[in-house]
Amino acid sequence: MVVNVVINGYGTIGKRIADAILKQPDMKLVGVSKTKPDFSALIAYRQGLRIYTLPDKVNAFEEAGISVAGTIEEMIDSADIVIDATPKGYGAKYKELYDKKGVKAIFQGGEKGSLVEVSFSALCNYDKALGKRFVRVVSCNTTALCRIICALKNSFGVKKVRATIIRRGADPHEIKKGPIEALVPNPVRLPSHHGPDVKTVIPDVDIVTTAVIAPTSRMHMHVLNVELEKDVTVNDVVSVLEDTPRIILLSESNGFNSTAAFIEWARDIGRKRYDIYEVPVYKESITIVNGNELWLMYGVHQEAIVVPENIDAIRAMFEIERDGFKSINKTDNSLGILKRWPE
Repeated sequence: MVVNVVINGYGTIGKRIADAILKQPDMKLVGVSKTKPDFSALIAYRQGLRIYTLPDKVNAFEEAGISVAGTIEEMIDSADIVIDATPKGYGAKYKELYDKKGVKAIFQGGEKGSLVEVSFSALCNYDKALGKRFVRVVSCNTTALCRIICALKNSFGVKKVRATIIRRGADPHEIKKGPIEALVPNPVRLPSHHGPDVKTVIPDVDIVTTAVIAPTSRMHMHVLNVELEKDVTVNDVVSVLEDTPRIILLSESNGFNSTAAFIEWARDIGRKRYDIYEVPVYKESITIVNGNELWLMYGVHQEAIVVPENIDAIRAMFEIERDGFKSINKTDNSLGILKRWPE
């Protein structure tokens, strides 16, 4: 089976998912939508992608040298599934159209969990998405939290999780956002929204999160404290994380001492747009206190981490692959996702 996929919203996340779909033998990228004839649209067009837009924007695209394949509604007519990567809040508006057209849809973490049948993280609840029509891939921060928590929960059991999230202030291209020269509580009244979002995937986890927005654009960082159900050693935790897909341990002895180092590493190994699909854990940060209390720190590349989850969600929804780990393996091989470095 080959699934016909369209992407509504060819932006930060959408363009990365488009590239990933082009590498999947069981998926076909039919087209992508853009509402502005900017350089991103022009590059996509010159690379051979079919561009769709709003009816009142067709002339603007044609004047910019971009031949439009049709309207967004016509694009949806040609799809088996829509990856909705529109700005926060627009997915809820588009759902009515997807429903009317009878297509499946995957929404991103900016939308509310109540919009869909399942909030999805491949390592945690792949089976819950089997055959579903509307699925939400949770946000970048929630995806990272879910991967780590599920890995620990499956191996040791988890009593409670407390996390502090240092959030990037904006994506690199978002020049009108901030903060600059400030650290901003997000929110001042605790907790942050990330804990409840994790519970849409892992309902029984005891989790409380706080967040701070920092003047950086490339990555988030998490400081995680987990009380486990059994006593463990650092080596026990290292072994589990090394054996978990989409988590990679990087050592300070190799120069991995900041999020900037993670980005430079991704550039040096040839990742397009320096995308980091893995959760890069600072290996030396893994610490055990009182036998069962785990501390660790890791980075989250907000632009790329959810890309493989979208690919797996497609396979689950069409039941192309019922075994989640088989889908994860297919996706990871196609995208060059690492478990260990160097490999």
